[in-house]
Amino acid sequence: FIFIFFHAQLALFTAHPLHLPLDNMSPTMSSSLYTVAALSGRRASQQGGNKQRAVVQPLTADAATEALPLISAPRRRGGGADELVAWKSIRQERWEGVLEVEGNLPLWLDGTYLRNGPGLWDLGDYGFRHLFDGYAMLVRVSFRDGHAVGAHRQIESEAYKAAREHGKLCYREFSEVPKPDSFTSFIGQLVSLFSGSSLTDNSNTGVLRLGDGRVLCLTESVKGSIIVDPDTLDTVSKFEYQDKLGGLIHSAHPIVTDTEFWTLIPDLIRPGYVVARMDIGSNERQFVGRVDCRGGPAPGWVHSFPVTENYVVVPEMPLRYCVANLLRAEPTPLYKFQWYPDSGSYMHVMCKASGNIVASVEVPPFMTFHFINAYEEKDEEGRVTAIIADCCEHNANTSILDNLRLHNLRSFTGEDVLIDSRVGRFRIPLDGSPFGELEAALDPEDHGRGMDMCSINPAHLGKEYRYTYACGAHRPCNFPNTLTKIDLVEKTVMNWYEEGAVPSEPYFVPRPGAVEEDDGVAISMVSAKDGSGYALVLDAKTFKEIARANFPYGLPYGLHCCWVPRNK
Repeated sequence: FIFIFFHAQLALFTAHPLHLPLDNMSPTMSSSLYTVAALSGRRASQQGGNKQRAVVQPLTADAATEALPLISAPRRRGGGADELVAWKSIRQERWEGVLEVEGNLPLWLDGTYLRNGPGLWDLGDYGFRHLFDGYAMLVRVSFRDGHAVGAHRQIESEAYKAAREHGKLCYREFSEVPKPDSFTSFIGQLVSLFSGSSLTDNSNTGVLRLGDGRVLCLTESVKGSIIVDPDTLDTVSKFEYQDKLGGLIHSAHPIVTDTEFWTLIPDLIRPGYVVARMDIGSNERQFVGRVDCRGGPAPGWVHSFPVTENYVVVPEMPLRYCVANLLRAEPTPLYKFQWYPDSGSYMHVMCKASGNIVASVEVPPFMTFHFINAYEEKDEEGRVTAIIADCCEHNANTSILDNLRLHNLRSFTGEDVLIDSRVGRFRIPLDGSPFGELEAALDPEDHGRGMDMCSINPAHLGKEYRYTYACGAHRPCNFPNTLTKIDLVEKTVMNWYEEGAVPSEPYFVPRPGAVEEDDGVAISMVSAKDGSGYALVLDAKTFKEIARANFPYGLPYGLHCCWVPRNK
């Protein structure tokens, strides 16, 4: 307690003002910002002095050929043409309209692509400093009969609504902390931190479809789990767990199938992780087992983790949660974490059925946000001898976190500053050996030594697989700027690149009835060099562009996505 209180006082005395006036935002912003225009360019207004607003229509069999109303492109402040739209805020809460399609969309592509990510980094004259701080915005592209309708909307989290109402930051974001008005309010903020009430619910990271059809947006905080309507993008309600497992933080990327939901809950008091599962249709997590940390003063960050058919893989990397950094008012280079290279790096394997730990091995130091997949390696007699787990690994270089400051992303001068990354392949033996292996699954030069934001064919989750789709690099760059298809069997790569464009995670959608693993499309939202934005559709086999659906305005960079098939 003395240690925590000392650092809390240090955080108070080193704080900088964080008052955030919202110049053109108010509780009625959603109505005051709308300007309705038809696709033909004619303006539509309402009589009687009512505010102009969007008319949101569902996509029906005929709607894709109709002229749905458009809201004018979001207004942007300042900046030159050389500033990428990927790192600019959306200045309107919502928009919907028919998208112009270039090329030919597959007629079998019938459903909705959703992408989540930060959409608002600027509040009045104040700008957030890190990519991960922005308030969440959903992008939707609904495909049907070769047509597309697009939309975006801010997620109505409590953090976003409070900032809009009070004109300042009210919750702790990834790198931002509200400035207390007095010592009394600081003590209250400290108490609320340990209760979790001051943590953000800004669910700007992931979006996934549960097996029961509910669509969930997520972030690192448990309270930041929000149910949304995939058709209207309405914020429906909080997703609240109905159990006693507790926890203030969890993995931002749970493992979801048609029948199950798996998650990791870090324990900051007794360093370790709780492994939990949940039946689809339920909100009650069930305790499966616990992994105690083998090194360091706190558990390693678990942004994501992999599973196999029979096991859960729990990574323990030396980038660990840090209470002292959590309490600071100003961000450190590693934000809420600290790098402890001497604490060791480990991979733990837990049996799904029993909760028993069947392997716990030391591995070389690693740094990753995202695991790709894992599967069980078997001998000739069918016995499991090892677990293979692949991830987007940044060569144990934690500077990737600080490189994602918005200032660094917005100030690219042509110098090659993106840190090297690879497909890191772990081999975790199940024969009692104390050490595991980590090596590159293929030559990183083939994808430009850049690797992150990955997806696979969902039918191969936890099973042996061949292909992954991710973001790579075309050097020089300061951020991943290509889409890449990796063949892990032949160890070959196909790349898509457009000069000056910033593509987001390519999401694989399998063709209905497909037999081959790469029979489908990969969809990515692209922020183009000229300020425009579009949904790119690539043939997953050839990795060639087959269509793009153009938005009438540019889109900021987003993080993760999912696919919601249409109910027949």
